[in-house]
Amino acid sequence: MVQTIQAQDITLEELQENFGLQLTTDSQFFREWQDNLPSLTDEEKRSLERVRSNYFNLVNRRPLLEEGVKLVILAPLLDLAGFFQPPFSITTETSVEISDEDHDLIVRGRIDVLVLQQRFWILVIESKRTKFDVTAALPQALVYMLKNSQNNRPTFAFLLNGREFVFVKLQKADVPIYSRSYALSIEKENELEQVLAALKNIGNLSYQLT
Repeated sequence: MVQTIQAQDITLEELQENFGLQLTTDSQFFREWQDNLPSLTDEEKRSLERVRSNYFNLVNRRPLLEEGVKLVILAPLLDLAGFFQPPFSITTETSVEISDEDHDLIVRGRIDVLVLQQRFWILVIESKRTKFDVTAALPQALVYMLKNSQNNRPTFAFLLNGREFVFVKLQKADVPIYSRSYALSIEKENELEQVLAALKNIGNLSYQLT
């Protein structure tokens, strides 16, 4: 009997059992979020300070919910990273379905925001309440990455809850493997700068891979 579950309800254990996904311990597998990052201009740094200021102003009054995260945090970051300009394009609220090899399990879900470049899936954005652990979105993001990844071409994800940010890399091979960054925080000095630089680096890399 075929079992159908929603992507937001799947666990890492179920992804391992049904799709063979493995977390790699190779420290060299995912360096794109921290090595050879582009320098930011003074104007970009000032823009990030504005984002931080807006964040603190809002969270000091009430919890920042998903739509607030998209408006206050995500949109400025995507703009500064260049994802609103060619060769990138933005798609929102896209349905995704993936099944295991035996078609005994079907996973369905919707992606908040997708950044595509010439039909190559690059980033999956998951916006969650700021009070939730940002890694709660990891299994759901991995579902979408498994669906859209290609052999020998890495797929990247960017998870955020407004306060914290995590980058993920997945590579399909005989066994699909993934790794993630540690959580970067908007509340820590200079970490938002690293987030933007990593977004730019991943964007440039994906352009070279097409």
